[in-house]
Amino acid sequence: MSTTRLYNTEAIVIRKSELGEADSILTLYTPHLGKIRAVAKGARRPKSKIGGHVELLVHSQMLLVRSRSLDIISQSQNIESFLPLRDDLKRTSSALYVAELVDRFTADGQENYPLFRLLVDTLHWLCRARHGELGLRYFELHLLKHLGYQPQLQQCVVCRSPMTAGDNYFTPSGGGVVCPSCCHQEPVLYPLSLNALKVLRFLERRDYAQVDRLRVSPELSSDLKRLMQRCIRYLLERDVKSAEWLDRLEKEEFGQPKP
Repeated sequence: MSTTRLYNTEAIVIRKSELGEADSILTLYTPHLGKIRAVAKGARRPKSKIGGHVELLVHSQMLLVRSRSLDIISQSQNIESFLPLRDDLKRTSSALYVAELVDRFTADGQENYPLFRLLVDTLHWLCRARHGELGLRYFELHLLKHLGYQPQLQQCVVCRSPMTAGDNYFTPSGGGVVCPSCCHQEPVLYPLSLNALKVLRFLERRDYAQVDRLRVSPELSSDLKRLMQRCIRYLLERDVKSAEWLDRLEKEEFGQPKP
């Protein structure tokens, strides 16, 4: 076998599907190759040597063989299994939401090292976070930043004036905040309270350690979640399946009936 067909890469498994009786097709996010798809042959067999190293949400070092269609995973060794994510349904669901966003927003083969680091850091953070919702908002904001969709939070996207204290608006189509004077110029707007704007700005410029110490009311947390979901839905032009599951978990957590 020619060594030019072999290559090494770190990878996080962000999606997994079955192929035939024993193989798996993996969607991998890598630091320098972006998103790639590969086959893990025999990974679903009980005695597979690589089965445990190609599970969903595992961070591994992989040796792959280039192929005309899907590359083939020859070897895989875990770097981090993120075990706490597998012992808690909310953590698991949050991690799957993060992985789905990376998958939905990225095209194959486009390198984005900052996004890879964000993904790794987010999975680490989810393993130990006490309050997951704000961390997900942090991830969403910085995901959009690394993909060129960073919302404008400092000045009105219509008149370019600095935002003033008070209730303002947010426009997904315009990509940021809108002042009351310009609200009639955007077709779809959502209310944005002063506190919500302050938290978004905080998330934009801080790190996970600082975010984990921040406390917001349940009402403000819900407002931020709806705002980011609307922004993401506009950009993707579709709903995110794992977001619906997270919504259901949250309703059950607070004793609300299922829809």
